[in-house]
Amino acid sequence: MPPDLDTWILDLDNTLYPAGSALAEQLTHGILSTVAGFYDTDLVGARRIQAELVAEYGTSLRGAMVTRAIDPHEFLGFERRIDYSVLTPNATLATALEALPGRRFVYTNGSVYHAEQALERLGLTTHFDGVFDILAGDLIPKPYPESLDAFLTRFAVDPTRAAMVDDLQVNLTLPHERGMTTVWMSGEPFADGTPYRRIAPRQWHAWDLPALLQSMVAATDI
Repeated sequence: MPPDLDTWILDLDNTLYPAGSALAEQLTHGILSTVAGFYDTDLVGARRIQAELVAEYGTSLRGAMVTRAIDPHEFLGFERRIDYSVLTPNATLATALEALPGRRFVYTNGSVYHAEQALERLGLTTHFDGVFDILAGDLIPKPYPESLDAFLTRFAVDPTRAAMVDDLQVNLTLPHERGMTTVWMSGEPFADGTPYRRIAPRQWHAWDLPALLQSMVAATDI
């Protein structure tokens, strides 16, 4: 294991569980239904509006707050209707996380409630030292620097000694510029069957998270 890494930062959705899971489908439907209700439109119109909000403001929630002065807790109410039992324990990922030296955090644009429910179902609750959610970031999401700065300050993280995993490349640009090792999670296996690739020094692309983490622990240079 490279001696300079002592903090591991992982996204939740589409990272700790696959993008094609039933939970991801419920999240998408919940967000679109919420947007449809607030903007008085159907799901087709909600999909268009949601895409515009994400492009302009980073998340649907922040966009709705800016354009419609919507209460964030009311917007996130759809999470309470999600069936988290569609997730099952991931023992392979739990073992890979447990082998990582140092601290481990979930850094998500969702809520703590959502993270806690998903982690419990995945059997990963005890494998993390903390969760940083959209509310902890004063409703400013990744990839904005205010969000990253708040996360680093909250947990006293030295970015040059940290690795961050996320399914959205845009969320990894600033962390990489700050000196982090970054891992872009892809939802689909690579054509050649390999579980991960090294793009450049301190930059990885992977679809099999446990395999990558195990490799990083064994490596002397990343």
